[in-house]
Amino acid sequence: MRYLHTMVRVTDLAKSLEFYCDKFGMEEVRRIDNPAGKFTLVFLAAPLDKASGTKDRAPLLELTYNYDPETYGGGRNFGHLAFEVDDIYAICAKLQKAGVVINRSPRDGRMAFVKSPDNISIEILQKGEALAKAEPWASMPNTGTW
Repeated sequence: MRYLHTMVRVTDLAKSLEFYCDKFGMEEVRRIDNPAGKFTLVFLAAPLDKASGTKDRAPLLELTYNYDPETYGGGRNFGHLAFEVDDIYAICAKLQKAGVVINRSPRDGRMAFVKSPDNISIEILQKGEALAKAEPWASMPNTGTW
């Protein structure tokens, strides 16, 4: 398992980039613009992580900008912790067997969500390419929120 990133939602991407990059010193390493999904993701790394050539291996800060305005109260601006795993089906089966609710199943062989005992969302991502769709995950409905 490898820790990937922490996601925070931002209401003004330009102001957030000014803060995190210009003032705080982080550097943009990747950007995903998704007009169809109405969001932009910007991944930031600390300068030493980027300089050491580990920008894709170091924990990143993901800024999520949703195009539709929303007020983020009650910690809603914090999104989730993300971990990359070698076998998403195996880890989800292990967690489920231990009594953990799979809030978003890995139906696509790529991504799942669970929650910690403190209600913190944890994203689980398949390392490399998505695994082939498989049951019981492919038809499992979402449970609660993530």
